[in-house]
Formats: sequence, C-alpha cells, structure tokens
Amino acid sequence: MVEIDAEKNRLLERKDNKGWKKWGPYLTERQWGTVREDYSANGDAWNSVTHDMARSKAYRWGEEGIGGISDNKQHVCFALAFWNHNDKILKERFFGLTGSESNHGEDVKEIYYYQDATPTHSYQKMLYKYPQAAFPYEKLVKESKKRNRNQPEYELLDTGIFDNDNYFDITIEYAKGSQQDILIQLTIENRADSPAPITVLPTIWFRNTWCWGYDNYKHKPSLVGKGKSMIEVNHRLVGHFNLYAEEADAFLFCDNETNFKRLYHSENPTKYTKDGINNYVINKKKDAVNPNQTGTKASVVFEQIIPAKGKKVVRLRLTPPMQNDPFEDFDTIFEQRLLEADSFYENLQKNIKEKELKRLQRQAYAGMLWTKQWYYFNVYQWIKGDPSMPKPDANRSKGRNSSWKHMYTANILSMPDKWEYPWFAAWDLAFHTLPLARLDPDFAKRQLSVILRDYYMHPNGQIPAYEWSFSDVNPPVHAWATWKVYEIDKEMNGGKGDRVFLERIFHKLLLNFTWWVNLKDEGGNNIFGGGFLGMDNIGVFDRSAALPTGGHLEQADGTGWMAMYSLNMLRIACEIAIENPVYQDMASKFFEHFLHIAGAMQAMGGDKVNLWDEDDQFYYDMLHKENGEAELMKVRSMVGLIPLFAVEVLTPELLNQLPDFKRRVEWIISNRQDLASLVSRWYNPGKGESKLLSILRGHRMKMIMKRMFDESEFLSDYGVRSLSKYHKDHPYQFTYEGGTVEVAYTPAEATGAMFGGNSNWRGPIWFPMNFLILDSLEKFCNYYGNDYKVEFPTNSGVMMNMKQASEGVARRLLSLFLPNKSLHVPMYGPYEKFQTDPNFNQNYLFFEYFDGDTGKGLGANHQTGWTGLIAEIIHRLNNDSEQIKM
Repeated sequence: MVEIDAEKNRLLERKDNKGWKKWGPYLTERQWGTVREDYSANGDAWNSVTHDMARSKAYRWGEEGIGGISDNKQHVCFALAFWNHNDKILKERFFGLTGSESNHGEDVKEIYYYQDATPTHSYQKMLYKYPQAAFPYEKLVKESKKRNRNQPEYELLDTGIFDNDNYFDITIEYAKGSQQDILIQLTIENRADSPAPITVLPTIWFRNTWCWGYDNYKHKPSLVGKGKSMIEVNHRLVGHFNLYAEEADAFLFCDNETNFKRLYHSENPTKYTKDGINNYVINKKKDAVNPNQTGTKASVVFEQIIPAKGKKVVRLRLTPPMQNDPFEDFDTIFEQRLLEADSFYENLQKNIKEKELKRLQRQAYAGMLWTKQWYYFNVYQWIKGDPSMPKPDANRSKGRNSSWKHMYTANILSMPDKWEYPWFAAWDLAFHTLPLARLDPDFAKRQLSVILRDYYMHPNGQIPAYEWSFSDVNPPVHAWATWKVYEIDKEMNGGKGDRVFLERIFHKLLLNFTWWVNLKDEGGNNIFGGGFLGMDNIGVFDRSAALPTGGHLEQADGTGWMAMYSLNMLRIACEIAIENPVYQDMASKFFEHFLHIAGAMQAMGGDKVNLWDEDDQFYYDMLHKENGEAELMKVRSMVGLIPLFAVEVLTPELLNQLPDFKRRVEWIISNRQDLASLVSRWYNPGKGESKLLSILRGHRMKMIMKRMFDESEFLSDYGVRSLSKYHKDHPYQFTYEGGTVEVAYTPAEATGAMFGGNSNWRGPIWFPMNFLILDSLEKFCNYYGNDYKVEFPTNSGVMMNMKQASEGVARRLLSLFLPNKSLHVPMYGPYEKFQTDPNFNQNYLFFEYFDGDTGKGLGANHQTGWTGLIAEIIHRLNNDSEQIKM
C-alpha cells in the first residue's frame, strides 16, 4: 500500500541534512583541478592535481565519484567504478578537458543524465553511457587542441565511439529503506549486437581526515571484509554499517592514501595506496591490494558478461547490521519508494497535461537534487597549510582569496555543475533556489541563508562569489531570490509566509547593500560600477580588471541591479512591516534610495550626458576618462536591458496596512517631484489603483521592449539574446592608445580570449537573464493590466499584453528542449544520436547557455543550476497565474 504523502511527510520533519537527508548525492564529480586542492606555488589549479594524478592523490577537502553518495559530512563515501576490459585505467571518475586543453575552456567529455530524485533522496536514479571500446582519452585531448575558438568543441560523440551502439547503459539507482538504510541497484544493459565483458566495482571509502596532523586517530576508520558477502564499515562519527553485496566475485582493499612514489618520487605512508585497486585490476599487480581484507578504501568486484542486447542487475545494501537476509525485501522497498516518488511528482505536476513536459520538468528537478554537494573549505587552514604537510609557498598568504581567511564552509550546497563548476557560485545559487523551493522550501531557504552567515560573508558585507575569486562581484540578486522563494513557500504553505526567514535574510542583506553603496559607487552619485557582474565578456574590456584606458566605467547594469536591489529590499521590508511596524522606516529608506539611483541614472553628468542615449533609445555603459571626458560605450547588450528589472508594484491593500510608510512616500512624492516625475507613475493609478515603481517610464519602456522583442536584434526563436544581432553586421569598435577593440555578435561559443574564452555573453541565450525578463514583464502587466499592449514580435503587427509577451518568451525558451517541426530538438544541434535514438532522446541535458541563432546547447552540459529554471517556467505556464506572480 503506497502512502500517498510519504515523501511530503518526510519533508515535514524539517531536519536539514539530517534524518532522511543524512545520506545523499553529496559527492562531487570532480575534485581534481579545483582551487581547494591547489597547493602549487603559482596557483595553477588545473595542473596542481590533474585527472591522471587523481587516482593516486588523497584529497584534502572533498571526494569525487561517479553516481556517488555520502553522509552529510562526507566521512563515508560510496560511488561506482567500471572497467570495459579495454581501458588503461579504471573508470572511477568522469573525464574532461582542462581550460588549456579545450578550445572553449574546461569541458566534461562523458554522457550521463540525472533521471529522477526525491527531495529527501529516498529514491534516486541516473544513467551513464559507458563505451565498450577503449575510452578515447588521448584523442579527445589531441583533437581539441587542434581546434581554435572559431570552431565547435570536439565532443565524445564526434569520436565515433557510439556509432555502432557498442556501449553499456548503466542505470544507477538508490532507495532508502529507512533514514540509514540505503539500497543500491545497478542495471547494466548491453546495447551492442555481441556479448561484452564488464567489471563493475562499487566502491566504498573514507574521506582522508587523519593524515593532515590535527588528530592522532587512535581509532582510525576501518573497512573489513567478511567473506564475499559483506564489508564492515566502522567510523567513530558516522557509526557502524555493513555493505552487503549479492553474489560478489571478490572484495579488494587498499587505503585512501596518496601514492607519493608515483606522484612525487618519495616514500609511501602505506603499501596499499589509493590507486591500489586500479593497479590490481588493470596492471595485475597482486601486491597492490591488502590480502588481509582491510583498509580505508574497498571495492566489491562483479565480473560480468552482458549478453547482446541483454542486461544484468547488481544489488548492494549499505545499512546498519541486519539479522535477516538483506535482499529479502529489497525489491519491495524499491518498488515502494518509486511509487512514492511518482505520487510526490503527480501532486506537484497535477496541472501539467503533456507527458513530455512532465518528463522534462521531472528530469530538471532530478538534476537540481543530484547536484547537491558537500562543500568544504577552510581558507585559513588552506593558506597556512597543515601540520604534517609541506608548508605552502609564502606567496599564498598574499595571493588568491587571502583576504577571506575568515571563510570556513562545510555545508551541503547546490552546485552550478558538479564537474565543470564543482563550487558554489553566489548568483547561480540564487536562481537555483526557485525550482528547489517547489521541491523542498526548507532546503531552498537554507541555501539563501547559509552564504550570508558570518563564516561566509566578508566582515565588510561582501557575499563570496566563487572559489577562484571570492572577491569577484556577482549581480546582487540575493534579495530578489529571497522574495521569490518566500512567495513560493507561502503559496505551498496555504498562504502562510515564513517571515522569520524573511527578517533574518533582510538583516544580513542590509550589510551587503551597504557594501555596494560604499565600495561600488565610485563617484558617490548613485551610479554603480561593480566589475564584470557575472557577465564576463559582454563588454569592450574585462570589466573586473583595471581599464587599459585608465579612468573608470559607470555601468548601466550595475546601476540597474542596484535599483532592482533597492526595490527588492523595499518589498521585503513592507512584508515584514505588516507584523512589525518598525520596518516601515526601512521601507521608506529603500524607497528613497531607489528614487535617487533611478534619478541619477537619467541625469548623471548633466543634461548632455547620461546612461540613456536619445539617438539609439537605449542604455549604455559610460567610460569616464582620466582627462575628464566621458563617452558612452554603445554596445547593444543585455547591459541595456537590465534597467527593466528594476520594477515593483505596490497595491493599495499593502499601502493601507503601512500608514507610516504611505505618509512618508506621499511626502517625498509631493516635495521631490523632480524624482517622482522621473521614475514613477505615482499619480496615474494602474490596475486596481496599484502604484508602479520603475526606472522605465512609458516611452523608455516601450523603446526597450521594442528592441528586446525585435527578431533582428535581441529576440531569438529560443529566447532573448545577450547581445543584439545588430552587431553581426555592425560590430562596435573602440579605439584608444592601445589599439582598437571590437564587439561583434557571436551567437555561440566565445571567439575571444577574454576570461580564457570559456564564457560568452556576446549573443547566446542565458536562462537567468531571460527569467528576470519574464519576471519584470509579469510585474508590468500586474500594474498596467491586460489592456496595455506591446507588439510581439516587433514589426509583426501582433499586439499582446505584457503577460502574453512574457508567455511568448517563455515558450521560446521551452522550445529549446522540444522537437520542432522537423522533429529535431534545437539544443542537441547536429547530433543525430541525440535526436533520433530512443536510448538517447528520452533524456535531457540542461546546458549552461544556448546558441542565439540555432538554439544548440553550449557550455556545461549538465548545468542543472540556473537552466533548471525551465522547471519553474513549465510550472508557471501550466498553473493559474493568479496563484503567484512572476
């Protein structure tokens, strides 16, 4: 009997990363090549620990694996390894190229999909496609190095290794019998016409916490084999477990210790090093594993011959010691958890009719849940070094992240991508929380809260960006995400909002807002810079570095972001003030700040020079030169659309609950009509007597939307481009003493060297910015109502209200994932295997960004983070829009 609300009830326990969430997919897919593991003198993380070194190197800060799980502090780890009897190394980790090996930056070269998951990880499923021929490691590197930035990346499908279906489909599934009882099932299917051998090596190990010099570890964790059916797992913090294996062929044991002899030509601390199992299986070194069946890393060995077009199933169970047959109720539990997962999603997707949309959304949600990771980094210890390890280079104390010594992270966080970006990124994380809030509101709220804690946020109020440079400046979208998550949680909680969460976040964001005001308003005139603001190469220069021209930039996007930030904080303060009137003062403060920013954006530099260009009817960045001159950088980019995001609607119902705030607002409007006339239609009531706060007035709003909805400029068949297509035939050129630089429309991968050529905001479609556009259009519609129309697309003669226009953009984004009239899915481009093979085309990838002309998926292809927003777009396209406003 299926308990309909079983998963929902598990979530109601509200035990963050404990109870049913104690175990989950918390391993990363790549620990090598990360800043955390880089102890080099020159800060070259990619070469400090390489893929080739990874099998022999005991990591300091985390563990990696294929389809892996761990406890919530990653003490005990479990993942899968395989050998196709042709590879020269075990497949213990996914392979990919470093930034210098690929023509477009780091890139994983494997095919795998996250297919299903529940929020408590009571059920999880993923699929890995493993070639039967030798994996083309060298070919991928060699061919990629031949290609320049104007050529596409060389992908695994391009090698031909899947052409004749000589590969295994390996389905990895987990189901929990209880909070600490984990059932593991592997289904290995041979897609080839001939039988094929495979060695399957489910592997359990301990993160190495004992060799760094902080603990003598008198009770070092241990794995002990008992025959061929069980491995005892003993850890002083996690407890005592058994890993039961059904019909295993052997157990192999070594230690999770570095092979110093192989890597550094020095003595090993143990005879049985981390790569011992690899050396035993591949190189037939019998002395590489411990014959006493004990160690800190162990693999269960299943030698299989998979029949042509056939399959075999491998079963294991990680659980506290059992008296009964551990596999007696195995199938029953698996069936129960899968039915419960179906019930959970049936309720979540009750308004979605199309099966394909349900499958797409469920896989998007699965990716969001699989891409959780235990992220551990003590910057002080990393800079100082460990007692029993060689002391780091002296330059480290003044090098990367040296001003973040307070930072100590040890949390389960949502990653942008567990291979290409296996570290949290602040503004990515903000977008992740929206689809996560539909699944698990408490987890989403925790994500927003945790990086504002005192061991993350800098004492000066800056939010850490990402580990390559915590000091980089991301767009300030945290307040926006907080409000959105609050609204979603409120909707799912029957109209009751979590104001405690809102208030806690608000106080921390006050510190961050002050940091922005104090450090990123160089002229003290409410016009902001900020740096690259997450959009890498969208401008003429690297905006996070000193300008080669000298002087400084005043940015339309930086200023637009801050106007938006002010309105987000205003709205949050109003909500809290409904129960605590003291916050009306804070609402007034952010109202005034918004007015000053918005007014400055239009009047900066006097009447002759401002960020709005009357000739082009568009917003641009302004370069202030050292000689006192100022010049607009006339690049028609997403930078000029961001002022659209600064919009908020205040209803009369809300204002009437806040009499002090209402009086203050009316005083300002009456006494500062210069500001009021610039930014607000305060005296022109809209739908339902609501009041609109927006940088864009009627004319400017129409002109921005005219460009944005123009298919010869920003509007693509697949969403809104990050750079106008106008620059394809009219590249922008800027000449200075150092030469001439050019910005041209580039619909796909970057062709320039800025940021290593591995990011591109010069044409492609990015989900986070498109989602903010949808959000803003909905807000405008809430004010103007359905009678106010815009032309969509521009010059089409079709008039729509702004909600319909928002839906028009949303459906273009959705079309990236669905078959078109030619039955091709745009994001998969020319790859017929992805398009037509039923063993491929029922699965989805969630690319980092998309070609602005063809819709082909680009960048990180498992970027389930902000591209996971497609799940929220599907929800909102298929639900009553009155339930929650975008």
